[in-house]
Amino acid sequence: MRALVTLANGIDAVSRAIGMAVRWLAVLLVLLQFSVVVLRYAFGTSFIGMQEGVIYVHAMLFMLAIGYALLIDAHVRVDFFYGRWSERGKAWMDLVGVLVTILPFCWLLVWSSWGYVSMSFRMGEGPMQYGGLPFQPYLKALILVMAGLLAIQGLSLLLRSLAVITGTADVLFPSRRTVGEA
Repeated sequence: MRALVTLANGIDAVSRAIGMAVRWLAVLLVLLQFSVVVLRYAFGTSFIGMQEGVIYVHAMLFMLAIGYALLIDAHVRVDFFYGRWSERGKAWMDLVGVLVTILPFCWLLVWSSWGYVSMSFRMGEGPMQYGGLPFQPYLKALILVMAGLLAIQGLSLLLRSLAVITGTADVLFPSRRTVGEA
């Protein structure tokens, strides 16, 4: 079981590194959107590429940070009962949650979007609009990346839940850190 906890620690380290890197996309998103607004209202002009850039950065931010959000326990949950439970009770709930919701959702997402993404690459799909960014297949591929990141972090949560249930670990989130911490 200790080897599985070590594996969970490795997965957590990768998710944390990705989360720390993609958080800067939020700053880029604000600056890009601000630039689009200033160009439109102050100078009466716009650039389709910049407008699409907002969509791309927004998508990258949320799809790449999904595993990190699970790592720091920032996903939405009904905490009315969960918050009062023991660590072992929380571990059981998270174990069931990973097996019943997270992993099947990730599988369904990959299964249902594989053709959509691969068709985009096969067609050499271009920009959303004339003059836009020619990276639409890569934007769509983020769906698969997101499913993978969530599934891998779900596996880490599953391993940690098993460790708490078996008594190998005391807490589910031993090194929970907020976005501002390194």
